[in-house]
Order: sequence, then C-alpha cells, then structure tokens
Amino acid sequence: MPMEHEAKFILFDSREIRSKIVALNGYSDGRFFETNVCYEDEKNNLTQKKSILRLRQDRKAWLTHKSPPTEANREVKTMNEIEVSVSDFESMDQILIAVGFHQAQVYEKWRETFTLDNAKLCLDTMPFGDFLEIESTPKRVKSLAATLGLSWKKRVLDNYLTIFALLKKKEPLPFNDVTFANFKDFQVDLNRYTSLLEAGS
Repeated sequence: MPMEHEAKFILFDSREIRSKIVALNGYSDGRFFETNVCYEDEKNNLTQKKSILRLRQDRKAWLTHKSPPTEANREVKTMNEIEVSVSDFESMDQILIAVGFHQAQVYEKWRETFTLDNAKLCLDTMPFGDFLEIESTPKRVKSLAATLGLSWKKRVLDNYLTIFALLKKKEPLPFNDVTFANFKDFQVDLNRYTSLLEAGS
C-alpha cells in the first residue's frame, strides 16, 4: 500500500520560506483553493481506527483514504494512503452518503505546491494560520527542513483537524467546520500554542 511521510511547520513568515524554496529551484504547480470533506459512519469506525475518508475539491476532485501503518514512525507523520481522482465532487459526495457515510467535518485552505527533486512542499494558508508541509522520505523531509532553516524540534505531526481540535480546547471557537467564513470573527495567535502543537516540545 502506498505510504505517505510528512512533517508540518508553523510559519510566521511564509513569504521568506517561499523565497527559499524558489531559490532552491522548487517548481510551483500553482496556488489553489481547497474544500475538504471528511466522512464518518454512524458508529464512528473511521475515527476509532484513526483513519480518514476524505473528498477534496481543488482543480480536480479527489477521494482519499488514510490509515495508520502497522509500525509508527516518530520522526515524521506516516500514513497508508490511497488516493484516486473522481470526475464529479457532488456525485461522489452523494454516493458516499448513499452507502452509509455522512459529512463529519469540512475544512478549507489555500495551497501552493512545489516539487523539489523527490519531495513535495506545500505552503498552506489555513483559517487559523500558515504552515509548510514537506512530504518525501523521512530522511529527505528532515534534510529539507534543515536546508530551509526550520527547527526539527518544532515540527508538527498532527493533521489540520487535530490541530483545530487542540486549538478549540483553548479558544472559544463555537463551530466544527474549519472554514474561512467561520474564522472571520475569530483570530488565533499560533505563537501562544507552539509548545502544544510541536512534536519536539
């Protein structure tokens, strides 16, 4: 089964990191808005298995299933990942609902994806802050972080919905979906929570 290895970093100056990636001859695939819908069944089996079933819309529509591997990697976030493009976002949503899933949570982001050698670097603007996600082999993820001047101790291994759940315990966020509209009247200062989110803390 295909396996994904990645680490995230909180960014307080995303333009500086972008400039460094470009200077390394990173190739940009463009910046696009994403809508992601995560699904669950009535017994919450996916959550109990720490798995994700997600439908994403950017330039195309994608259906993704992620599940934890048999052996965890503590250096990077590692997940089994199966992803396929689908022709119609709305129709796929209806199919998932028809076979017993429901929309559990929605999250949005702006993403610019760079390719650099055998690595994928994603500059993400979430409603609650900016992040860089590096995806490659564990060794390459670590070396690229060092090249970009990012502290390995400050890497984040949680996904965005887990980060949101942690923030929600600290902030009065009266909503479940991570959308820019929901965050319009709420500002989150990630500086206050870096120790909560970073894997090396």
